[in-house]
Amino acid sequence: MPTLITAEELHALLCSPVPPTVLDVRWRLDRPDGRQDHRAGHIPGAVFVDLDHELSAHGRPAAQGRHPLPDRATLQQAARRWGLRSGTTVVVHDDLQNLAAARAWWLLRRAGVQDVRVLDGALEAWRRAGLPLETGEVAPEPSTIVLEDPLREPDGVPAAASVDRETVRRLSADLQTGRPAAGVLLDVRAPERFTGEHEPVDPRAGHIPGAVNLPTAGNVDDAGRFLPAEELRTRLHSGGAEEHRPVISYCGSGVNAAHATLAAHLAGFEAVLYPGSFSQWAQDPELEVEVGS
Repeated sequence: MPTLITAEELHALLCSPVPPTVLDVRWRLDRPDGRQDHRAGHIPGAVFVDLDHELSAHGRPAAQGRHPLPDRATLQQAARRWGLRSGTTVVVHDDLQNLAAARAWWLLRRAGVQDVRVLDGALEAWRRAGLPLETGEVAPEPSTIVLEDPLREPDGVPAAASVDRETVRRLSADLQTGRPAAGVLLDVRAPERFTGEHEPVDPRAGHIPGAVNLPTAGNVDDAGRFLPAEELRTRLHSGGAEEHRPVISYCGSGVNAAHATLAAHLAGFEAVLYPGSFSQWAQDPELEVEVGS
C-alpha cells in the first residue's frame, strides 16, 4: 500500500463511491487540544482525533514517559468512534507537517490496519490546492472494527516495530563502548534539547549516550512534504544509518519520533520507534544522560 497521498489524490478518493476515513490529528506541545481549530475548518468529513486521550495512555511518566502507548481496548474504542471499517482506506493528517499525525499512522499500522496513508504536506497542502473546508463537528456512525493486539507485531505490517527502555539501555552501552550495535539510535529533537542547552519539559537535560542528533524537521521541505526517498536515505546515512541495521528513533515523549520512523520507512530502512523516548529515560536516575554535541 502507498504510504503518502497528495491533496489531489485524497480529493479524488473522497469523491469516489468508497471514500476513505479521514482523521484530523491536530496537536502540538504548546496547544495540545486542536478541537477548536478542527471545528473552525477541516477537510470535509474529517474526524477529530484527540492525541492525548485516544492515541496515548495515562500512565506514570516515571515508568512510561509522557505519552505512553494506548492499549488495544483504548485504541479500538477510539477507532470505532472514528468510524473505521475493515478494508477502508484511512488518511491521517494534522496542521503541522504531520508531526502528530504520524503517531496515528504508526499505531494503526501496528494494530493491523493495512491501508493507512499520510496526507503529504498536511492540511496546508489541502489549502494550497484550493480545496474546500467545512466547519463544525463531525460525528460518523460508529463501527465495530476489531484491531489486533498492539503488543504483538502483526504479520506483514512494516514500520510497526518498537523497543523498550531495557533494549535501548543495552544499545546505548554498545554504542558507547564501540561494540557491534544492533542498530543506530537517533535523537530527533531540536539540537538545543539534544545538547542540553534547553529543556522545557523533562527533568534532566541532554540525550541518551550514543545517540546521534538528526532532527525530524529536516525530513520535510519548506511546504511540509517529505523529501524524496533518495534524499531521506542520504540524510539518514549521514546519521550513521545502514541498510542492514534498524533505525531506532526517539524524541521527547514518542510523538515526533513516529514522524522520524515514517521518514525512515519511506527511505527503505527498518524503522523502529522507542515510544517511551527521553521523557521515560530521563526519569530513571540510574540511567546516564549525556550533554553536549
